[in-house]
Amino acid sequence: MMERLKIDRKFMPLLATIGVFVVLYLYGYLQYKGMRQPQAFFNLFINNAFLLITSIGMTFVILSKGIDLSVGAVIALTSVASAALLEQAGLSPFVVIPLMLLMGTLLGATMGTIIHVFKVQPFIVTLAGMFFARGMCFFISLDAIPIRHPIYRAMALYRLSIPGLERGFINLGAIIALIVLVVGIYVAHFTRYGRSVYAIGGSEQSALLMGLPVGRIKISVYALSGFCSALAGIVFSISLLSGHGLYATNVELDAIASVVIGGTLLTGGQGYVFGTLFGVLVTGLIQMLIQFNGNLSSWWTRIAVGALTLIFIGVQSLFTRERKRQTIAKSVNKVQPDPMATAVPETITTDLV
Repeated sequence: MMERLKIDRKFMPLLATIGVFVVLYLYGYLQYKGMRQPQAFFNLFINNAFLLITSIGMTFVILSKGIDLSVGAVIALTSVASAALLEQAGLSPFVVIPLMLLMGTLLGATMGTIIHVFKVQPFIVTLAGMFFARGMCFFISLDAIPIRHPIYRAMALYRLSIPGLERGFINLGAIIALIVLVVGIYVAHFTRYGRSVYAIGGSEQSALLMGLPVGRIKISVYALSGFCSALAGIVFSISLLSGHGLYATNVELDAIASVVIGGTLLTGGQGYVFGTLFGVLVTGLIQMLIQFNGNLSSWWTRIAVGALTLIFIGVQSLFTRERKRQTIAKSVNKVQPDPMATAVPETITTDLV
């Protein structure tokens, strides 16, 4: 019976994240009356929709043993560029939105190409991409650009009622984030592309020996991250109905923290998109608890998220070290010679008659 209940060690970080979320939410439920309303739970998705979309793209990058520091700047650039095209150039949202998604995808693919072809560290390339995107924001406009287009306003006011709840609802941004989550889970865990990303993150050299198109997949991973960042920028600009170059500051750090808290290893090759969801929810829940408290500064959110990130990195390191130890032990046991095979055979003598 105990053997059946035994949990695989690779699921422990994910289960720990879910456990932290449940404990924090239960604390808030008992401590604050506002959190006893079902809408408080749905507000976690509404308020963090853009972060969830960004973090899903970041999950694929980290699974491939990379990093993307440009995501926050791409969100800001998308908001500014879309606002300028809508209000100043007079373009339709049906033209602007595809253009923004294409822009984010091309920017991500460009960074991925530089990383793969020129063998430059992802940290340096995406840092340069962050500076470029932020600079382009203020090249377009130094001030915030309000969005007054009726289609954007209609999307900002859209509410989908939750069946069974009188006043429960989610907005368009949360719906888009949940769709991206479902697609991300399917791609990561049920397609050949997802398995290839895991293989590259586990060992790029082994992936090459397996015949996987490592270069093409690495480029596509950064293109996917750019696409998700641009989509998050669209969701962000719809919710605020404006664009500005200072939007989404430090979102790249929030996304990385959410992915790590969700159980994805920074060393690549192991993690779950579903875990990223709970990483984002834990981050949003900490911020919600601080708001309900009313006596704490918003900077306590950073302190709590930073502490959780360090704890989860430490736990991941322990699991990784234990896994390596077990792998080495198994390898040693396999190569140990059989003592019976190496024993000196006894001398067989025969009597000659």
